[in-house]
Order: sequence, then C-alpha cells, then structure tokens
Amino acid sequence: MDPRATAPKIRQPSTTATATVKNKKKKTAAEALGHDVLCIIFSFLDLVQLIRCSAVSTSWSKAVNKLKLHQTEYFKQQHSGPNGLIDAPFSQRSLSEQAEQLAMEQHKLALQRGPANVIQWKGHSVGVNQCRMKMGKVLTGVGDKVMRLWSAESCKCLDEYFLVDKAPLIDFDFDEGKVVGLVGTRICIWNRTEERNIFSSRENLFTKALCMRYVDPEAVIGCEDGKVRVFDLYSRKCTQIIKMHQGPVSCLAFTDDQLLVSGSSLGSLSLSDLSSDQRVVQLGSIYSAGVKTLCFNPNSYMVFAGSTAGNVSCWDLRNTTRTVWETRVSPNVIYSMHHLMNDTSTLVVGGIDGVLRTVDQVTGEVISRCIMDDSTTVLHRSTERFGSVQIDSRKVKRLSEDDRIDLMTRTSKPQITCLAAGMEKVVTTHNDKYIRVWKFSK
Repeated sequence: MDPRATAPKIRQPSTTATATVKNKKKKTAAEALGHDVLCIIFSFLDLVQLIRCSAVSTSWSKAVNKLKLHQTEYFKQQHSGPNGLIDAPFSQRSLSEQAEQLAMEQHKLALQRGPANVIQWKGHSVGVNQCRMKMGKVLTGVGDKVMRLWSAESCKCLDEYFLVDKAPLIDFDFDEGKVVGLVGTRICIWNRTEERNIFSSRENLFTKALCMRYVDPEAVIGCEDGKVRVFDLYSRKCTQIIKMHQGPVSCLAFTDDQLLVSGSSLGSLSLSDLSSDQRVVQLGSIYSAGVKTLCFNPNSYMVFAGSTAGNVSCWDLRNTTRTVWETRVSPNVIYSMHHLMNDTSTLVVGGIDGVLRTVDQVTGEVISRCIMDDSTTVLHRSTERFGSVQIDSRKVKRLSEDDRIDLMTRTSKPQITCLAAGMEKVVTTHNDKYIRVWKFSK
C-alpha cells in the first residue's frame, strides 16, 4: 500500500468571511504572479539568488528557466553575424553549465574567505543533535520527541512532527512529500502534503538499529549486528538483509542508483550494489579508527569517510583499490560531513572540537576554519504561530592553521554533532537546545 495514498478527512465548510480571507491570501501570494512578472523580478538577481529561488517552488523554477531562455535569445541576437549565424558555438546547456559553475565558485569563495555570521535560536526544549537541509528548509530533532521544520532564511518554524510512542528517534530524513524516521525498531512516515497521518512498519523489524538513509521508495537501516536491512516504504516490508561488517554499522550512504556504502565502528568500509545483488566489497584496508560518518557525491562518484581519529578519506568508487587522499582534519572525532548538491569542490566537516572546517574535495586540503565569536551578540525576537523565539546573531571568527584551538573558550566552539550544507550557508546542531545557521557572503 502506498503510504501517501490516504483518505482526506471531511472538513466543515468554510464561512463566507473565512473564504474571503483565503481568497485575499491567494491574490497576494507570490505564487499568483505570472511567469512574465516573475521573470522581470528575477532579472535583478544574481546567479546564486536565482538558484535559491528555483528551489522555492515549481512555479518559481519554471520562471527561472523561462528567464534563462530569454537570456539565451538575447545572447544569440547580440552574437549573430550578418547572415544570422551565431559567431561562436552556443547552447542553452552550455549557458546553464557556465551559470552553475560560476555559482559553485562563488559558493566556494564564500565558504573559504567571505565574511560570515551565525544566527542561532532555541529550537527545542532539550538537546537537539541532528539536522537535515533541503530546498531552503531545515529539519531538526532527537531529544524531545518532536521534529521541527524551519526556514533557513527566516529561522521560523514551519511545521512539527510528533512521535507516537516512547521509542527513541534514532535517525530521519525528508523530501517534498514526507518525513521518514527511524523510531526505535520501526520505520515511521509522516505525510507533509496531506492531512497529517503517521504510518509505521507493521512489526518490529530492526534489532538495535543505529542509522538510516533512504532514496524513495527504499530505506536502508544499519544495525548493531553488522547487517543492513532494506525496507520498502510502500509495502512496509523488509526486502533484503545484507551482512556488511563484522561489527556495528555506524553510518550509511545510499545513492539513487542503489549503490550502498556503509561504515563500521570497527573501522571497515564496505560497498554493495543492491540493484544487481553484487557481493559486498571492502574498500581498501581497514581504518585504525572507527568510521563515524559518510558522504557520497553522485557527480564525482567520490565517497568521503570521517573517522573517530579525526581523519577524512576520499575514495573513488570507480576504482576502489586505494584511497584518493587522506587528511588529518581534526585532532578529535569527526561527527558529520556534507556538501552542497552539484558541488564537487568543497566539503564541510564538523566534530567534537567545534571547529567548522571546509575541505577541498579534490586535494583534501583544509581551506577554511571557523568558530563563533562569542564576544559579539545582536538579539532580536521573532513571533510566529509556534510562539516567540529569541534569535541571536554573532560574527564568525576565521582561524589560521597555527591557532591554538584548545585555548579558546568552549562557548565559541560547542561540539558539532551534525551539519548540513546549503548555498553559502551551513546549518549545525550541537546536542544543546540551539540550532545555528552559518551564513557566508561573497
């Protein structure tokens, strides 16, 4: 059964006044603007801002694409010869590729040396240690039996997703239509686009589950017994069980083409192709320390592994016999790594020492080190439907390679338990009540 196919609840008809208010809201919404009007507005924006706008909604994405077509026609007119032929080879694809490349370069420069500040607010009643970011929205949770969805720009709470029982929330992720959570020994699904319903697996399927990743329609769960369980979200059944490690599966990376990479707390890194039942392949030698986090880049086919000893290693999955590079990034445990979608140049890394680092994906070189400057604070309060939230803004302090991190105050560098990278921004959690958004400028 498709968990998204639920019968909507019958609602009472709206009053005339209510209907009038709703109609007014529709008329004033940005979605009601025509593509031509949106194109005029978007023409004043730079490439990075256009990419952000295209992720807001389908309507805005179409308007951005239409604007690109107008720009293409203008380019052809300006670069055509007397016979009407284009002087230089040109295509819409090359324009898009050049625009994306320029945007990625701006993103890298912003992370590497641009001015930055940290926006933070209390998002939960107890410590929150996980976050995910997609399409300008941030999902946070673990600790107080509730997941909250936030706007990365305004820091406002957009929605809440409550757990149904006392089982702990272990891991989660989300997309446009649903939130998928690993809750105790079950998979739970929250609908985002329909009346709020929660679906869970029909029985307790996962013994001591430790991590989860999903690509619709399948979720992969890593367990303490060294096995991964593949779970079909629609039939709500376990379809595969694969022995990946001798020790606990501590982290996973799962791709659209069903390529699965898993790391173990004992230090091994394994690869399997779920679509072809390929045997489990070990990637090179076993680490001297446990694998704590994984990050896969589908554009370069590189996978990055962070260890409990502070090392980051890079593997090319097209040639798994050896590492591409390995760098001692931190003196302590690395908890989380992430990169912007389509970015093949930068990798953001965080861990127990609280320093937000940017690593070059190609060479492994650490190109940026950042902490909060707790001597600078600007406060303002935001009121929304979920209550009043006090938002602090602090400057970012960039560190050199020779700076003594151990001598700096702990409040300026709380441990980073999880992070998610977006366009010129990074969201972090720290196992406290705060959610932090690091915003970088060009």
